[in-house]
Amino acid sequence: MPAWLAKPTALAATVLVAACAGPSPISTSSPGASSSTPTQPASHGLAQVTVEVPAGLGQAPFDTARQAMVPPGWSLSVWARVPKARLAAWMPDGALLISLPSTGQVVKLTPRPGGAPESSVLLDGLDQPHGLAFAGATLYVAESGQVDAYQYVDGQATGPRVAAPGLPDAKSPDLRGAYSHALKSVAIGPDGAIYFSIGSTGNISEQDRDASPPRATIMRVPPEGGPAAAFTTGVRNGTGLAVAPDGSVWTAVNNRDNVEYPEAGPDFGQVLTEYVNDHPPESVALLTPGRELGWPYCNPDGGPADLPFIRDVQTNADGTKLDCTALPPVEQSMGAHSAPLGMSFADLPAPYGSGALIGVHGSWNRQPPRAPEVSFYPWRDGGLGNQQTLVGGFQDADGSRWGRPVAAVAGPDGAVYITDDDAGAVYRLAPPGR
Repeated sequence: MPAWLAKPTALAATVLVAACAGPSPISTSSPGASSSTPTQPASHGLAQVTVEVPAGLGQAPFDTARQAMVPPGWSLSVWARVPKARLAAWMPDGALLISLPSTGQVVKLTPRPGGAPESSVLLDGLDQPHGLAFAGATLYVAESGQVDAYQYVDGQATGPRVAAPGLPDAKSPDLRGAYSHALKSVAIGPDGAIYFSIGSTGNISEQDRDASPPRATIMRVPPEGGPAAAFTTGVRNGTGLAVAPDGSVWTAVNNRDNVEYPEAGPDFGQVLTEYVNDHPPESVALLTPGRELGWPYCNPDGGPADLPFIRDVQTNADGTKLDCTALPPVEQSMGAHSAPLGMSFADLPAPYGSGALIGVHGSWNRQPPRAPEVSFYPWRDGGLGNQQTLVGGFQDADGSRWGRPVAAVAGPDGAVYITDDDAGAVYRLAPPGR
């Protein structure tokens, strides 16, 4: 097992302060009150279109005409069929790589003029490969137990080495197969540092905070290599991981389920559906050295932007585990249980411009279900503006779904390519004239 470094001193100082602090305040809203609930994502007046399905790609769910909501004048088509498609990355040679954790593969889609792309297997026999990132001539692949680096030359991935070994997953002896968030993501900073996510083992598994190697963290390997160290802690499941135009690193976090009602009164400490449905919001946060994102002792509250933290009354009732008022507010958010997955930054045509694309998978246990979509967050002055829906319509009025986006990445042709592990598809979202 690698020699994991100690948690950042900034976190230790925060915990020390928390030990002598009184209970942190909580919001004074009633269950489900709009004052502590993120607003619904905005849009630029989306238009309904029929998803275009080329010949040979019309297997279910596209054996029935499907309607989607896209920007006016844009089109959405099925570009390829890839069962269980997850995260994606474009290569310098113009190929799109797709991770398939369910089969242990990374597949390569090579565009062909006027038809479906050529599909081939780039890597096989991996352990739940998920995150993909490219820097220089190096391809990084995040398996469940390690991060690999390959030389990508002439369309082939060769010379594998392990850039971050010994990551926790279901095979870790101390976990005995219990691991809820084994899939890991990876991003490469402008200085060559490797960032990767390690999700929590469960919903509120406090033992993750003291585990070695750490869990519920974003880890960093320095540019010169060496052991990874915790970069940001208290991150329940930061599947979304991406580098912004200014070189900063951001994460989109799946926060906890079944949070107890925090207000004094007869409902205190109860799991109330009307409260749980909108609490806590999912975080979209800037990563900085030693930052603490609270899980499982503090939850973001309110929104959509600059969310304060309130104490979790199930795990931090008296506020002594962590002083939630001392944590910097979360920069952005989306509705509770949205399940953000892949995250990337892109430049889109007007009226969008530069911003973050996030694949929103949709809730798994909320009633009514939170709808899947592709979200856009405009990049402004080194920060992210409020959530906008770029592509919607995957969920019908009765809550049934025909698709669940995972990731969206801008292609070299100016279109956006979207993976969908439920429909087994890669979509091409094309602006006018593209």
